[in-house]
Amino acid sequence: MDHDVADLSLWKDGVKRVEWASRDMPVLGQIREEFGQSRPLEGLRMSACLHITSETANLARALKAGGADLVLCASNPLSTQDDVAAALVREYEIPVFAVRGEDTDTYYAHLKAALDHEPNITMDDGADLVTAIVKDHPALHAGILGSMEETTTGVIRLKSMAQKGVLTFPVIAVNDARTKYLFDNRYGTGQSTLDGIIRATGLLIAGRTIVVAGYGWCGRGFAMRAAGHGAHVIVTEVDEVRALEAAMDGYRVMPMAQAAPQGDVFCTLSGDMHVIRPEHVREMKDGAIVCNSGHFDVEIDMAGIAEMSADIIKDVQPDVDQYVMESGKSIYVLAQGRLVNLACAEGHPSCVMDMSFATQALTSRWCAAQKGKLGAGVHQVPEEIVNRVARLKLESMGIRIDRLTPEQKAYLAGWETGT
Repeated sequence: MDHDVADLSLWKDGVKRVEWASRDMPVLGQIREEFGQSRPLEGLRMSACLHITSETANLARALKAGGADLVLCASNPLSTQDDVAAALVREYEIPVFAVRGEDTDTYYAHLKAALDHEPNITMDDGADLVTAIVKDHPALHAGILGSMEETTTGVIRLKSMAQKGVLTFPVIAVNDARTKYLFDNRYGTGQSTLDGIIRATGLLIAGRTIVVAGYGWCGRGFAMRAAGHGAHVIVTEVDEVRALEAAMDGYRVMPMAQAAPQGDVFCTLSGDMHVIRPEHVREMKDGAIVCNSGHFDVEIDMAGIAEMSADIIKDVQPDVDQYVMESGKSIYVLAQGRLVNLACAEGHPSCVMDMSFATQALTSRWCAAQKGKLGAGVHQVPEEIVNRVARLKLESMGIRIDRLTPEQKAYLAGWETGT
């Protein structure tokens, strides 16, 4: 089997981690059993560019059970769990191209290896596979039934491709499914981002001022979790409605320039570039901590901060770099400006990824069943998939809900009844 992982001898530890995660992923486990019987992906080649974690491994197991001929590569150089990558190759016989800490050239070589598989269906966490196909692999377009996109950042890129007329095959915005963004983005990112900051720094959150850059679902989740730990939360935004929401949720809202001298910890969750720039760093207090939990490492202007620094001391703590200014002041950057929740911790809890990856798996089956009928562009996940995943998750939690009576259904469908 062609693969590139750090150390195959780690596979036993990886299997333990994958099996532990599976205990908290009952919905995906049920779908894996269902796929094993119906084999809906039989004969299809799939390439997935995702964070190579124990949760992703369980998604890969479900896809393989469904008959898919699957290849995995990493969607971030620092998010790969090397023991899980080894387990996927050695125990689950799924080719993986991912090494934690891989350089840029290796990262793109791994993307190419995944595309050399000539996939019929792709999965992305940031649209890197689709971008590579659009830019460099025109011969693959005709054979692609569809692609699944897992992130807000990726959906933004894909909508831009569609608007500019370069997207020639269908993509499904899995990120925009309610069973994804309401839970994965909000509760998953909220908890795992705080987890990564605490693991990297040992910081007591209570009493600190934490600046949250961006109040989308990820920003909301992180702000909520930081406030729950006793932090004073400041939100920066460019969207008027989201800024208003943050204010009415009880947070202080202001521009980054005003927040810069007040914050103890800064975290970007915006999906945009250079949200924190040198002019902001100049105003930060000595010892300020800066990190990113948006998908790409462009949210913090790392090159600009490096250029303004008199000295850079790498790994003063694992995954913590110290940037010393000419004035003698220091700021600390976590995970080189990459995803703090995956580089400094272990990413989202398995329970929440159960819903995201169950949605991914069922959407893949739906995409395959369309047999090329979907047009080029960005499509939404069918509501029946969203509702089924939510229903299965509730059942796994032992939660029951009310059902509409015939009278209630008629009322909601009609207009005749008034006051």
